[in-house]
Parts: sequence; C-alpha cells; structure tokens
Amino acid sequence: MFQSISKPPKSTMDSFATTSFPVPTTLLATAVAALLILLLIGRRLLVHSTKKPNYSPIAGTIFHLLFNLHRLVEYQTALSKKYKTFRILTPFGNYVYTVDPANVEYILKINFSNYGKGDINYQLMSDFLGDGIFAVDGDKWRQQRKIASFEFSTKVLSNYSSRAFKNSASELSGIISKLASSNQMMDIQELFMKSTLDSIFKVGFGVELGVLSGLEEGKAFSDAFDEASCQIAYRYFDILWKVKRFLNIGSESKMKKNIQLLDNFVYATISRKTKQLAEQGHDGLEKEDILSRFLVEKEKPSNGIDDKYLRDIILNFMIAGRDTTAGTLSWFFYMMCKHPHMQDKIAREVRSTIKIQEGEGKVKIDEFGDYLTEETIKGMQYLHAALTETLRLYPAVPLDPKYCFSDDTLPDGSDVKKGDLVIYQPYPMGRMKYLWGDDAEIFRPERWLNNDGIFVPESPFKFPAFQAGPRICLGKEFAYRQMKIMAATLLYLFEFQLWDSSRDVKSRTMLTLQIEGGLHLRAVHR
Repeated sequence: MFQSISKPPKSTMDSFATTSFPVPTTLLATAVAALLILLLIGRRLLVHSTKKPNYSPIAGTIFHLLFNLHRLVEYQTALSKKYKTFRILTPFGNYVYTVDPANVEYILKINFSNYGKGDINYQLMSDFLGDGIFAVDGDKWRQQRKIASFEFSTKVLSNYSSRAFKNSASELSGIISKLASSNQMMDIQELFMKSTLDSIFKVGFGVELGVLSGLEEGKAFSDAFDEASCQIAYRYFDILWKVKRFLNIGSESKMKKNIQLLDNFVYATISRKTKQLAEQGHDGLEKEDILSRFLVEKEKPSNGIDDKYLRDIILNFMIAGRDTTAGTLSWFFYMMCKHPHMQDKIAREVRSTIKIQEGEGKVKIDEFGDYLTEETIKGMQYLHAALTETLRLYPAVPLDPKYCFSDDTLPDGSDVKKGDLVIYQPYPMGRMKYLWGDDAEIFRPERWLNNDGIFVPESPFKFPAFQAGPRICLGKEFAYRQMKIMAATLLYLFEFQLWDSSRDVKSRTMLTLQIEGGLHLRAVHR
C-alpha cells in the first residue's frame, strides 16, 4: 500500500517537477535529515509499542505524506477508508487524522480548550497570517471573533455585501458573454478568483481593486497570495523549512519576496483608508466595509490594534472570503459540467423563483441583480443543496489541524499526547460510506432535500465544511449568498461545458482546495 521510502516511484518524482512545491536544497542535506528522521521515528515506534496499547494505528510516516503530496487528499481518503482514526509519525510528534464525527465534535466543541492553533501552527503560518484569527488562540482570537461577529450581524454590512456581490456577478457575466459569443475557452477558476478578490476588497476594505478588469497590481497581489498559501501547506511536510528560511534560500526565499509584496499592498490600503477616515471624520464616513470599522476600533487604546494587526486581519479575511468561495464555485461548475441536467434544473428554479415565465424575454445582464432579493435567494432550495453537495465532496478547507495542549483520549478511545497535531478531515469525511451511504462518492444534491424540496442541514460534526463549535465560520451565510448570486446569474444566462472532457481534474495542495491548472470551460448563451 505504501511506497518505498528509499526510492519513490518515478511518477511521484515527475509530479514534483510540475507542482509549485520546491525540492530540498541539496541531496546531501536531505539524506542527512532523512537518516535523523528514521532514527527518531524508529525510537517513537519502540516507545509507543511498549507504553501505549490504545494509540490509533500507525498508517505511515511523514515520508509517505511527502511522496504523496501531489495527491494528498486522495491519499488521506484511502487511508481513512481503512482506519477512521490513524497516526502519521514525524520526528517531533504524531499527526493524528480522524473522520469520526464524535471525535470532531470533541475536538471542536466538547473539549475545545484543549485543541487550538498552538505553537506549531502559529510558527508555520505566522509570517503569512500573523496574529490573524486563523493563526491564534486566546485573547487575540476572542477579540477578533467578537468584533467580527458583531459586524457580520449588521444589516448594513449584509446590504453592502449583496450589492458588491451582484455587481461582481454582472461584471463577470459581461466577460463570459463576450467569450461565449466568440466560442473562446475560459479558465473559470481564474475568473472566480479575480471576481471574488474584487468583491472581498470591496466588502472588506471599501477598495475598488479591479483585478477582473485587468489591473496588474491586483494580479501580482493575487499571485503572491496563492504562492504563499502553497508554501504554508508545504511547510507541514518539509522539516528543513526553518533552515531554508534562516539561510533565505529555495522556496523560503521566494516566500519572503511574496510576503513583502503582500505587506506593501496591504499597508498601502490601510494608509489610504486611514487618511480617508481622518479627512471625513467618523460621522462623515459611511463605515460599510469591515476595515473602516476596525479602524474605528483601533482608536480605542484598550483594543491594542495597530497597523500590523490590521494587516493580519486583512490577510486572514482574504483566506476566508476569496479562496474558499472561488474554489467552491469552481468545483461546483465542474460538477455542473459533469451533470448538465442539473444546470437546466437550476436555471428553471432561478426563473421560477424570480418569477420569469417561460417565453418571456431574458433579463439583461446589468439588470439581473435587481431580481435577486433576499427572498428570491432564499427560495433557491435546489441551488443551495447543489452548493452544499459540492462542499461535501470538495470542502474549501480539506484538512484542518489542531494542536493538542495536553494528553487526552478521544471518544473512539484513541490516546493523543501533548504536542500532537490532531487533524479532522472534511474531504475524506464526505466520501465515507458509513456516514453518507453507498452513494457517498456520487454527487447527489437531493440528499439535502426533504420530500417537499426544502433544504435540511446535517450535523456540522458530520459535515464540518464550515468548522463547528466556538470557531464555526462567521461568514457562512455571506459565503452562501455570494455563491448563490454568482451561480444563479451565470446559470440563468449561460450553459457551460468542459473544454476538454478527457482532461483529468485534480486538486492543488494548498491551504484551501483549488483545481490544479484551472478549470477550462466553454459557455453558450441560453
């Protein structure tokens, strides 16, 4: 089942030549490091075999993860079908993976205080995400959670975001219309990434970024953000990353340049917004966007917010609002192309919900957003189910690690030690037959609907695409609203087909689940 540690198959090494992940700096350094790891792992195997009979099964070592990095989620799914909970050995602790909903509930809710980001996750992510909400625990997490929770609950932000999402969908539809008229290929994932980046900058920071319209500055920011996300994911499997960062070589040298580009862009955004706030005053500025509201909080000394903290908040907000939504929409349209009858069903639902009768003229692109009210968006039950089914099979965050702060025992009896990373796995969980039935790997939106066609949610511990417990995603409803606006608009106006149906579609290993190489489609006007 496992590949040889000493000599990985040629196909694996070939994949590293095309992936965005770097190879170790020198073969000598790798060999020395590998020898040390083998000795440490061997020692851990001996200790665990004599002292802890109730550890979960050992499914491999960090080498197996490294050799399968190009197909990590598929590899983890295969292991999870054999073991609901298992360990991967590393020199410094265990990676404990689970697909058991009882374990997930225990980690995310029941014993929440014992599982957080911890030092390991913070060290891996801090130069990218800093002290943002996805990288910290304790007071900093609670502070950001409290402020963000209040902002997400306001009607002002809800209305403001809906306008931004509709405008973005309209702009994207105009671009696709031109491509459809000339039968040109499009990378719809790239278009979604640009569109959601524009949207999140508008909603989050009140800035017209213009990436979709072709501004190069925004594209450079977007590319640097993606590369940094890939490198963070790679660090979990690269024992030499700190050495490379210290020496400023290889992948870490590129990481440093990407971080500098991100910093320059974000600090310039904060500076412009701060100046605007100072010129217009608190009463003169419409504080619809989230950054403006955080800038008001910054002026309260007790909050301890500075520009560095705001920079971290912005980049974390980017992960939440851009990557996850664009990635999910890309996988959704891939599923729509695989199941064209579902495109037609959703288009009919959209027409029915916005009360456009068959035979009536088509609504113009720039007017369609006016029909997407809160009521009509909520009424699109099948679309909601299809997006949720996409998230079941292609969750935005496929694997989510938590640091264990003290020795513990999970509900399934598996012991974990202080310092272990305990990873619950939304991607493999969506493919477990014991959770979803024999058709677990089949895309079937109807599983989310009752006999009246009304959406019925599942337990968030069985379906943890938005996390659960105290860290449940605050932007869940915003994400659904944005995705439904975009999907409803595009499927009302166009039919989509895979440009090359023979091409394999694979995922890219990074913090969020994206399609490797993009998703190339053709569009036809309805």
